[in-house]
Amino acid sequence: MGLAAILGLATPLFAADIPPGLAEPHLSSLPRSRDEAARVARVTAPTGQFDSAEPFEDNPAGAATVPPRSDREAYSAASGNLTFEQGLEFHLGEALFDKLWVFAPASTLASDGLGPIYNARSCQRCHIRDGRGHLPDGPDYRSASTFLRLSVPGPVPPEMAAIPDYIGTAPDPVYGWQMQDFSAPGVDAEYRLEVTFTEDIIPLNGGEQVSLRRPRFRPAELRYGPLDPAAMLSARVAPPMIGLGLLEAIPAADILALADPDDADGDGISGRANLVWSTEFQQILLGRFGLKAGTATIHEQSAAALSGDIGISTPLFAHPFGDCTPHQTACRAARHGDKDKRGTEIDQPNMDLITFYSRNIAVPARRDVSAPEVLRGKAVFYTAGCADCHRPKFVTHRLLDRAEQSFQLIWPYSDLLLHDMGEDLADHRPEGRATGREWRTAPLWGIGLAQQVSDKATFLHDGRARTLLEAILWHGGEAQPARDHIVALPPEDRAALITFLESL
Repeated sequence: MGLAAILGLATPLFAADIPPGLAEPHLSSLPRSRDEAARVARVTAPTGQFDSAEPFEDNPAGAATVPPRSDREAYSAASGNLTFEQGLEFHLGEALFDKLWVFAPASTLASDGLGPIYNARSCQRCHIRDGRGHLPDGPDYRSASTFLRLSVPGPVPPEMAAIPDYIGTAPDPVYGWQMQDFSAPGVDAEYRLEVTFTEDIIPLNGGEQVSLRRPRFRPAELRYGPLDPAAMLSARVAPPMIGLGLLEAIPAADILALADPDDADGDGISGRANLVWSTEFQQILLGRFGLKAGTATIHEQSAAALSGDIGISTPLFAHPFGDCTPHQTACRAARHGDKDKRGTEIDQPNMDLITFYSRNIAVPARRDVSAPEVLRGKAVFYTAGCADCHRPKFVTHRLLDRAEQSFQLIWPYSDLLLHDMGEDLADHRPEGRATGREWRTAPLWGIGLAQQVSDKATFLHDGRARTLLEAILWHGGEAQPARDHIVALPPEDRAALITFLESL
């Protein structure tokens, strides 16, 4: 299949052009030699033997892997191959990631600028100890790591017109792109998130039953009037931060090579790349980050989160009022921390520190990779077809300026592509090329430590799954055959699968 077909271009491009999605302006890389490409193909090919661990399987992040910890800081270490000087840079970025922002004006200029409306006072408040967020645990919650993304149908931007299946959206005219449940004094918060559940009982082979909780998210106490009648809402729980720099260093061509949008091989798995507009580079790039792969780079993802989640202006998103719309006049008029010597509320040097930190939060080493129960579960994982989307291995680019991520064999267990996950997981809110039924394959590395890092951590995009088995049972769409295979397994094979996932 040609690149134009894979990428969904309106017309083929000339050979001298770089097709949208293949450009990588955020990376300074060397091309692979023919021998290197052949070697990479060999080491990343899916395995067919499960009687022993594969070479280097216990180091999922290559040389950046760190030893596993048994405490709640298992996700908070720096990449294992940083220099001493880079370690200092990492900890400066960590301090900014942990910083509790305050309202302007404040005596500490470097910390003011919070809001005027916001979801959290720091990055760490959502990505708890760099791990997963959780749902509100009652009607009186004061801090949670869940919010509602928001949009209405809109025109396709001119810069995306070359992508025929790009879906146009626009912000809600009153509430913007997401809903904020906290605010500065004198400014109304937008709403209160209300979550209720119903339970579905799922019978499994062998007599086991699993109760799945089906969430209903409601924006209660709307302070600025009703939502637009066409508003589309999507609940999001903060994902873990580990290994992001390595995902950013995977060659775009290697990701796109896995795409099969028309299911040409007939295996029931399509996989589509999300192509997104990069504000940072002013061009179309491959989406890698976010639950629908809606952002291309870690820097842009970080800047967008500071703006939308905390209300902090950055050089990339310089408006000081965050997601306030023109209808929210008190919000637009509130005091902010812009225009001092920083320029924006966080300046570019500090933005670079946050980006460096986010690139270098380490992936812990695997546990028990050679244990018979883990190997049995790995065989189930492959036989069920889980590895068709949760792609085990990649080799990163050979990079000129990021030795810590350069030419590493990594095991993220994701293809970073969009897949139709069925009606039960649909949010009916498109993002770029992603439809309301599509989600980016979530990386699985480190997932066995998620609830060690935070005992409130849950799984899937909206936190509905309390266990890994529940997460599997919610899979539908392209993953329905794999889910049904696991339902039909003998209980001991199903238990082995969970043991394998807990070893990641």
